[in-house]
Amino acid sequence: MTARSASWLEDEPLQQHTTWRVGGPARRFYRPASLLELQHFLAAPADDEPLLWLGLGSNVLVRDGGIAGTVIATAGGLNTLAQIASHTVTAGAGLSCAVLARFCARLGLSGAEFLAAIPGTVGGALRMNAGAWGGEIWTLVHSVDTIDRQGRLYHYTPADFDIGYRHVEGPPDQWFVQASLALSADDPAAIKERTHALLAKRRATQPVGQACAGSVFKNPPGGFAAQLIDQAGLKGLRIGAAVVSHKHANFIINEGGASAAQIEALIHAVQHRVAQIHGISLAPEIQILGTPSTDDTLIKRINDER
Repeated sequence: MTARSASWLEDEPLQQHTTWRVGGPARRFYRPASLLELQHFLAAPADDEPLLWLGLGSNVLVRDGGIAGTVIATAGGLNTLAQIASHTVTAGAGLSCAVLARFCARLGLSGAEFLAAIPGTVGGALRMNAGAWGGEIWTLVHSVDTIDRQGRLYHYTPADFDIGYRHVEGPPDQWFVQASLALSADDPAAIKERTHALLAKRRATQPVGQACAGSVFKNPPGGFAAQLIDQAGLKGLRIGAAVVSHKHANFIINEGGASAAQIEALIHAVQHRVAQIHGISLAPEIQILGTPSTDDTLIKRINDER
């Protein structure tokens, strides 16, 4: 691994940047120090290699073969945070959702409490309309700023996007760099109490502190993925060091040393079994990215058995 600058690495292992602790190398790994630096980087003459935007590395499975293009890591760089009006705050795409929730609570601004339970960045939450405990981030969005591959900035409102459950579709080939959120005033102590209650519920029901990526599957219409997986008797199902959590069936844990291929094979196995028993096709909530390793025997075996 060779470094070209403090924010630029080549052949960077992505298991160091994902919450599942798996993933092959990124050919180039770039962490901008500011939005202006990112604009200059994108505006500079470059080839047309793929760009992958990465926050805190939750909600993604990077395959063992890694990423052939450039990974742009927003966490730690695009982390601006400010109150711009009495009930409005702005947050950079690389800011932790939990940090944003705490900031709003201190200001006595309510509505963002659920964000404390989302282990990702604002940009990632915007990309998938992340939610928890009945809240979704796009219900708070007043406006967003995006950037294109040439470093040009754009300003939009929610009306410019098709927004649904874990789905956001907007102008192509643009990425979120900042959002303005509209909130409501409340007593800071009451907000803090609600936030603590949500976090306590999360600790009681989810495998907090273990290597996982959040919910693996979207909830099907009128049901819950975790319930379907549990009823199929799949808690504890494992492939290698990848195992379906005993605490919450919609989480897959890396118990230590799992490969991305093992996790992906386990995802396929769960989908196959749930479809067999319930007749329901579970759609992944996580994004599966990158190139498989040269040894895909696990994935092939699972697919052959379906």
